[in-house]
Amino acid sequence: MTESKTRAPVATDFRKEIIAIVPSLRAFARGLCGNRELADDLAQDAVMKAWAAHESYTPGTNFRAWMFMILRNQFYTTMRKNSRMTSWDPEAAERLLVEAAPQQHHIHMSDVEQALQKLPAEQREMLLIVGAGGASYEEAAQITGCAIGTVKSRLARGRVALAALINGPDDDVADMPPKLKKSREVRTRSQPPAGG
Repeated sequence: MTESKTRAPVATDFRKEIIAIVPSLRAFARGLCGNRELADDLAQDAVMKAWAAHESYTPGTNFRAWMFMILRNQFYTTMRKNSRMTSWDPEAAERLLVEAAPQQHHIHMSDVEQALQKLPAEQREMLLIVGAGGASYEEAAQITGCAIGTVKSRLARGRVALAALINGPDDDVADMPPKLKKSREVRTRSQPPAGG
């Protein structure tokens, strides 16, 4: 009976921590996969895995990093399983089929989401964990299993590439990764000249 009394507060605290982190998990998952429904599924799977493994969590350690690592691993497992399947995302299709009016000074969230999806997975992941998720470099290193220097370099490259993708072809691309430079050159060549 003593064991159940001492275990109950731990389960209650664990439940409270899970409930508090769900919005962050959903946001991280959405950034990783770019699909709202899949993101919700990933977040739910991560919560279920964490709940099943709650006895392996050490209270007092970084709960956020532990949960993000579970979600990240779930994302990559899902992607590996579905690597041969194609998915239909009606929102993405609509964004591709409908041309938006040119934006001069405003950046819309959909522009940022589209640009994020064009980044290499490692850079996108770091931008989401550190930039959007508010994790420290140390937490990001723990979540991804990378060295802190790797976290910093992926984050820096991701920021440069994201800015270049959002701001358009007229900006300086000197610091842009070669793959993105080539992608932008092709995109710029395929656009009609301005004013004609």
